[in-house]
Amino acid sequence: MVPERLLVGSAAALVLLSTVAAVAVPGALTPADDDPAQPARLLLAEMNIAPDQVSGDDVTLGVETRIAHRGGPATNVTLLVRAVGAESGLVEATRTVDVPPITEEREAAVTVNLTVPRAGGYRIETVVFQDGRRVASGSRTVRGLEALQPAYARTPVEFHRFARTDQPVIAYAVEDVSDGQVSLRLATHLTNTGSEPAGGLRLALTARQADSNVIADQTDVTIGEIQPGRTATPSADLVVPEGYNYYLDAILWKDGVIVGTARSVANLDPSETIAANVTRREVGLDVSDFEREGGEPRPEPEPTESGGQPGFTAGLAAVALLAIALVGRRWSA
Repeated sequence: MVPERLLVGSAAALVLLSTVAAVAVPGALTPADDDPAQPARLLLAEMNIAPDQVSGDDVTLGVETRIAHRGGPATNVTLLVRAVGAESGLVEATRTVDVPPITEEREAAVTVNLTVPRAGGYRIETVVFQDGRRVASGSRTVRGLEALQPAYARTPVEFHRFARTDQPVIAYAVEDVSDGQVSLRLATHLTNTGSEPAGGLRLALTARQADSNVIADQTDVTIGEIQPGRTATPSADLVVPEGYNYYLDAILWKDGVIVGTARSVANLDPSETIAANVTRREVGLDVSDFEREGGEPRPEPEPTESGGQPGFTAGLAAVALLAIALVGRRWSA
């Protein structure tokens, strides 16, 4: 019976000490992060990158950095954002901004704009400083910036590509042959892929002799307004010398800017044929996954409902063990 009484007495002593400590130390069982005296802990949680403005030579990237905050108020915080060339390793742009004080447990979003040449790729790095000390950092990589179109060169109208049937983008028909001249009827298809009507376009059609690259004939066609989701079929006549092969080039213009090109061929030489150049299309902007650098603080585990201030649980356990020892000596006596 002595061991059972010893066990019961020890448990009772532990419960009694826990109750006394909770009453004697107000707030002892409250989560540590509610105490403003705790030091601030900052973590770079996420980075988002999007093109803000695109010009002919440059692109302005909007870099949104989300900083997670725990603990007491975070003051004197600065954010450094820089763009490093993916191929050269040279720093192309750098900006440092002050972060307003963060007093609550939340994520603070800070957006910084960086202007870089519209070519190649970059490693976008962000570093968080507090009181001049680096506390968190991360990076992402962007590639294919040359695929971004400047605002002045954007149009929803595109040449229709017949991928399944291999039909040429620019079709032609022989209208007439006389005195060594061939009259060709050229036609192409332009589709408005946007959600608004599009107009103000000009189509330049050219027949270029394949061997000499000499322009045999050319003409312009004014494109009327194309409704969203609709396809227009502009056409025009070109007259070229017979017996030769030609590249048929179509250039789409808007306000003096080339916004689209296409090429097909006209094989009029019975002894030789040519093929249009293979078209390679950009895959577009590519942004890597967010990478967080080593060494930055990690969020502390969330306290449980019975969690207390740092050190309280260990101290209470030591007191409880001492009480058990005393009770054990008493029962053994």
